[in-house]
Amino acid sequence: MLRRTLMLATALMLFAGAAAAKPTLTAYASETELQQALSRWREQAQRLQGERRRAMGESFALQAAPAAPLAKAEGSSSDSARVSESITNVQTAGVDEGGIVKRAGDHLVILRRGRLFTVRVGGDALRPAAMVDAYAPGSDPSGAWYDELLISGSTVVVIGYSYARGGTEIGLFELGGDGALAYRATYHLRSFDYYSSRNYASRLIGRKLVFYTPTVLQPWHDKPWELMPGLRRWQGEATPPEFQRLLPATRIYRSDDDFDAAEPLALHTVTACELGGAAMSCESSAVLGPAGRVFYVSQGSVYVWTTSWRRQASAVFRLPLDGTAPTALKTAGVPVDQMSFLEDAGGHLNVLLRETGRGEGMWGSERTSGGMALLRVPLAAFGDGHGAAQREHYRKLPGPASHALQNRFVGDWLLWGGADALRADRRDGALGRAWALRYATDGTEPIALEPGHGIERIEAMGRHALFVGSTGEDLHFSSVRLTADTARVADRFVQAGARQGETRTHGFFFQPGGAEEGLLGLPVLRPEAPGRYGVYGGGHGSAAVLYLRQRDLAFQPLGQLQAQPQAARDDACKASCVDWYGNARPIFLGARVFALLGYELVEGQLQRDAWRERIEERRRISFAPAALGRDGRYSPFN
Repeated sequence: MLRRTLMLATALMLFAGAAAAKPTLTAYASETELQQALSRWREQAQRLQGERRRAMGESFALQAAPAAPLAKAEGSSSDSARVSESITNVQTAGVDEGGIVKRAGDHLVILRRGRLFTVRVGGDALRPAAMVDAYAPGSDPSGAWYDELLISGSTVVVIGYSYARGGTEIGLFELGGDGALAYRATYHLRSFDYYSSRNYASRLIGRKLVFYTPTVLQPWHDKPWELMPGLRRWQGEATPPEFQRLLPATRIYRSDDDFDAAEPLALHTVTACELGGAAMSCESSAVLGPAGRVFYVSQGSVYVWTTSWRRQASAVFRLPLDGTAPTALKTAGVPVDQMSFLEDAGGHLNVLLRETGRGEGMWGSERTSGGMALLRVPLAAFGDGHGAAQREHYRKLPGPASHALQNRFVGDWLLWGGADALRADRRDGALGRAWALRYATDGTEPIALEPGHGIERIEAMGRHALFVGSTGEDLHFSSVRLTADTARVADRFVQAGARQGETRTHGFFFQPGGAEEGLLGLPVLRPEAPGRYGVYGGGHGSAAVLYLRQRDLAFQPLGQLQAQPQAARDDACKASCVDWYGNARPIFLGARVFALLGYELVEGQLQRDAWRERIEERRRISFAPAALGRDGRYSPFN
């Protein structure tokens, strides 16, 4: 009798546990099931294209010619450091983002125009140390872009994309104590282009490298499953059998939404690689859905927001970094960029949305439009993809007419605004060019702010915020005081005859100097300076890095560290010969202040007198390739 009672109790416990288990997305059970699903979609898409072709009288070649992977614009050849040491302006603490310069102990490591450089800064040094190509020895780098740099312990990671080889490249280098760089290996991940004008493809959490890559599936490819992400170690030009598939059908998930035969499908793939061993080991998971996408990385998950371009139907997928099955939720609207997201400590996902958009690919973030809303949904609402966010999860918000929107979560506040400074926009009864909202507090209304200029950048300054934007030929800085119950513009500073030299988030850095003070730096250009705004980081070289001190949100200008005029020189560039991710950064190392300006690293020194504080140039070095000797070492006499 006792045995029967125990068996019954055990069964009840197992049933209760199963009932309480959180539903997740369902993966394909086998390769056959995946291939059948893709074949059905492909047949429907081809039939639809045939009907359109007959109706419009267009040739099949025009309708069905495969598009090449999207390329960047014309004119191109074709354990991490401690958080306290970070010199990268990141969205989430503890989640490092791929950039162009990182600190590794006594050295700065710089990625520029297809090469890696190290500069010794330990102690009071400022001395170039070494240079190597950022790609595999013997490989052809033409058509490749090496844009993102990460460091875990002594491992230097370079993330790039090769249009010639059709995939993401992951280069590993060993950093020596003397700053020397030794090539270790290159891994080639079969993927489509990940480029975004605002987001970064790679993240580093501890020793785990995480990156997002899409694979766009087109109906004219007769075997789309052959495009699945695969990994190989570089040993010469690729052949298909060398790739080891990372993404079996049993790691590909989908919701219950039907695939739209009128537009492409995409495998939104998250790959996590462990950097601790002799060989890099990687695992991938993916969700299958529409091609429009924006992604965001928290400390525990990657969120991928997918959007149907034709129907503007959306869903958000949550892919945990511990390898467990993803969950999803049907949604409406489109995030502007990764800054539109926040997974908060209270167990909610918060996302600022616009009515329409095509995701963040290429320059998609600059092309959103329509009304605005905040989605605030409990993480517990994520499930097997059948459920949808409800009316109570959305709040309508006012917003600017501008297509180019900036947004950021700072502390308990969400701030947003548009780049158009010519007029105030009236919408939903609110007047203003920027707004602030306590996003987690019910019943609060957005506060309209009037900084007097367009909003081209929103940054955190401790627990307060900063707006940066232009009016005419002047660049404006507005501090925003954020308290428990209100937000207001506290102070303004105008840099006459200037504009931002870098619009990506990493171009800015704020170093706290106390509870209510700190230093900030931002690259600036003259208004007439050449280069495509917001893309080339100043094109032919950023003119200066501007420094301000803020005390209790009041600005004090400190001056600039200027780039030195140089005659055009041939640096024998072979890859990444346009600075897509910028070429200038403010850098703070303890009490030391630097400006990275192209191939120059300029150190400044803060001077104080009875009247004011200012920054003056102390010294500078060039780490340009022309300064290298034959053995790869630098000499001041070359």
